[in-house]
Amino acid sequence: MFMACATYFQRRFSENEFILNNFQSMILGVSTFTNLGVMIYLSNRQSTANYPFRICTSLVLNCVTFTILALSTIMFTVGATSYLALVLLCVCVAAASCGFSQNGVFAFVNRFGGVYTQAIMTGQGIAGVLPAIAQIVSVLAIPQSAQETGTSSSPKSAFAYFMTATVVSGFCLLLFLVLLRRHSISLNCKSQATTLSSSDSEEDDEGGIVVRRSVPLIDLWRKLKIPAIAIFFTFCCTMVFPVFTQAIISVHPDGSGRAFQPDVFIPTAFLLWNVGDLSGRIVCGWERAIIRKSSWLAILPVARLVFIPLYFMCNVNGRGAFIKSDLFYMFVQLGFGFTSGWIGSSCMIVAPDYVDEDEKEACGGFMGLCLVLGLATGSMLSFLILN
Repeated sequence: MFMACATYFQRRFSENEFILNNFQSMILGVSTFTNLGVMIYLSNRQSTANYPFRICTSLVLNCVTFTILALSTIMFTVGATSYLALVLLCVCVAAASCGFSQNGVFAFVNRFGGVYTQAIMTGQGIAGVLPAIAQIVSVLAIPQSAQETGTSSSPKSAFAYFMTATVVSGFCLLLFLVLLRRHSISLNCKSQATTLSSSDSEEDDEGGIVVRRSVPLIDLWRKLKIPAIAIFFTFCCTMVFPVFTQAIISVHPDGSGRAFQPDVFIPTAFLLWNVGDLSGRIVCGWERAIIRKSSWLAILPVARLVFIPLYFMCNVNGRGAFIKSDLFYMFVQLGFGFTSGWIGSSCMIVAPDYVDEDEKEACGGFMGLCLVLGLATGSMLSFLILN
């Protein structure tokens, strides 16, 4: 959501050159490290974890955060520094929300089996597609005024964009509460989990009370080493995509049409990457497409590094492209997105096969932690590469 709205933030930060040149790195840094911190904290709270409550907390935080951001586009007329502080605060809360969601969802769904993990990965792919579509629609739906050059989106389009996130989060919260009710699962923290000193775990089918043992992270690491490293490296490499996407512009001149203007071209590039990512996740719904061999899980994430030089062949920051074709850039986006979704989903789907039955919930949280570690590491390396 935040990276796809880069053109609006460029408008708000235009008066401060330092913030204008560095707000993307600040957003990514605050987001990934807040998310990582929350994931580490939650991963060490397994025995008393209430995963449905964590999921609901995430969705409520999303609703509040993006409502505030939407209102900020039409009500808060503050300077670049003050607005940056507000945006980074919202990024921090949204990243914490993401941590609650990732930890809660992957752990919660693992009790049902691998096919449902694939559904969650597909849902995440859809969540990547929707912001880009919302940004494009909101920009094109609001007519440009005579003062607007087409390089930045208007406050009205940004308002519609952020409110879309609020509506989607609220609707998801409603549906999840319906799901819990159908399965007679309570949000009462005390009835959902109890600390257990012994090594056994039990489940009360009538009351939904789950008493689980805490699985040490080192034990999970020993069993999940291959898929854990694979998903870490996959998403570490993936994090170069948002940095390049917000920096690469069309090779066509400014007068070539609305679609080639940065406020439409950049969200379109985000959309294509996420369409590729979604396609890779959907493919894993076909059993034969899932990567199960350990050797392939080790090789394919490293092979994706080939996309980095391909990005440098495109029109980064208007410096000119080695291959002067927007179509080439779009194919790079689709390919990089597809491999991310395909390999990442395969890692999450096969991970429960490496652990015992009573470790599957903890396995989901641990794999989510490895995913976030990859995102955090990749966000740092990507800016070093680009700069």
